[in-house]
Amino acid sequence: MSEQQFVDEAKISVASGRGGDGCVSLRREKFVPRGGPDGGDGGRGGNVVMVADRNLATLLDPRLRRRYRGEPGQAGANRNKTGRDGATLEIRVPVGTLVRDRAQLEPPIADLTRDGERVVVARGGRGGRGNSQFRTASRQTPDFAEPGGEGEARELALSLKLLADVGLVGLPNAGKSTLLRRVSAARPRVANYPFTTRVPCLGVAEVDDRRFVVADVPGLIAGASQGMGMGDRFLRHVERTRVLVHVLDAGAALLEGRDLLEDWETIRRELEAYAAELASRAELVAINKLDLVEDRAALCVVEEALSRRGREVFRVSAATGEGVDALLNAAARHLDSPADETPS
Repeated sequence: MSEQQFVDEAKISVASGRGGDGCVSLRREKFVPRGGPDGGDGGRGGNVVMVADRNLATLLDPRLRRRYRGEPGQAGANRNKTGRDGATLEIRVPVGTLVRDRAQLEPPIADLTRDGERVVVARGGRGGRGNSQFRTASRQTPDFAEPGGEGEARELALSLKLLADVGLVGLPNAGKSTLLRRVSAARPRVANYPFTTRVPCLGVAEVDDRRFVVADVPGLIAGASQGMGMGDRFLRHVERTRVLVHVLDAGAALLEGRDLLEDWETIRRELEAYAAELASRAELVAINKLDLVEDRAALCVVEEALSRRGREVFRVSAATGEGVDALLNAAARHLDSPADETPS
């Protein structure tokens, strides 16, 4: 999917169908000059329903079509015929879509995390009663009926949180996209400059007979949790991951004299500021671009510092594949461990 096609936010208007009017009718039959009322009820207006679809990966369709309206119910007819109900209008969205009412963002209307999950976002208006419903002992021929009820109208905000088992995070140009290409069949854009990745990308990794989904999140910078570099939108896509793989750029440490521990702490601060629960998420650290490092002993200092902080550290080269299998095995081990909390 191209970057231009990936959309993770949309605002739409929905309105359910109006109920059909009840019918006013009196029986007119031969030899029955004063027949009773036989006006039928109107049909119910069509609901508007949001449906999670695993075959979708973007909110592009709701972004392009801003207004949705359910079908109205048909009016009742003579001979006590009930009008047809309006058809339900389905809006299909990707699995992982959060649905909110723009007038009251919290709590959300629904969090669609399973394929086929449905939620009614606007209920159709009730059908009006025909005049036969109003017949009484003292009112044998009512000459009125009930109009159909109005449908609901709402302004909705949709936001997509990708569903992945493992999330790759780190500063721009740390090699996350190359790592995703190495471990899966995904083909994100790769180039030797920052912010090559503009949108999240998913891939499926395999370890023996175990498969899991890996998300490459665009590079984060200081201030990401407050929206710098669209970081708050990118961070949303790691909220549901069970394991974080923090990718550090050993090449930058060699060529630019960067402090890898400081790089790690920068991203950790942004994760914790965005969502406190991310601080307790299982985390692996991948010191990447090992193929560019001649003196590998120099990495021992940062490895020891991270180990003291309780992190598992792996030396990897996404370009050559060195150390990647060990990293994947560790990720699979965490995913299979019941002690690791599954995000909601």
